[in-house]
Amino acid sequence: MDPKTSGVQGEGNYDATHNYNDGVKKSVEKGNAEELAEKAKKALEGPEGDALRAAEEGQTGRRRRAEEVTGP
Repeated sequence: MDPKTSGVQGEGNYDATHNYNDGVKKSVEKGNAEELAEKAKKALEGPEGDALRAAEEGQTGRRRRAEEVTGP
């Protein structure tokens, strides 16, 4: 399968990086960090809080395991 024509990019997904960076830039330009922080706080304190913390721990755990193998 040719990655150039299949849309599959592998580990260096430049489209995802570009989209993420664009989203961060737009959020910063809007200047609504306080509003977003309050929404996040309410989500963590609400019924979905446990699931959000579990998802975060899953990412942290993967990162921790990777650092054990490769170093920080």
